[in-house]
Amino acid sequence: MTAATRKRRRQIPGTVIFDGDLARIGYALNRMCFSFNSAECREAFLRDEEAYMSRYNLTETQKEAVRSRQVLRMIAAGGHPYYLAKLAGIFGLDMQDIGAQQTGVTKEAFQAKLIAAGA
Repeated sequence: MTAATRKRRRQIPGTVIFDGDLARIGYALNRMCFSFNSAECREAFLRDEEAYMSRYNLTETQKEAVRSRQVLRMIAAGGHPYYLAKLAGIFGLDMQDIGAQQTGVTKEAFQAKLIAAGA
C-alpha cells in the first residue's frame, strides 16, 4: 500500500486525525496546555493570555484557535484532546460543551441527545 493510499484511508469526513505530523505541529500548544497542571500557570494564563501564549511560542494559527475557544480549531492547530481538556477547564467548558461544539449543536441539544441515547 502506498503512502497516499494510507493517508486516504485515514481520512474521516469532518474529523481531524491526530497523527505524528499534527503532533509535531502542535508541540508548543500541547506543551502550554500541559503546563496547566500547575495552579500558578493557570493563574498566569488567565492574567495575560497573550503573553502566556507567546511564552510558549504558539503560532498565530494556534493563538487564534485558543482565542476562539473552539476546541475543534485547537485540534486542527495540533492540539491533542487530552491536553486541550486542561485548557477547556480554564475556560469553564465541560465535556458536554466540547461534545456540543464537536457535533455542531447547542449544549442543551447535546444533553437531550445523551438523555435520549440512554433511554
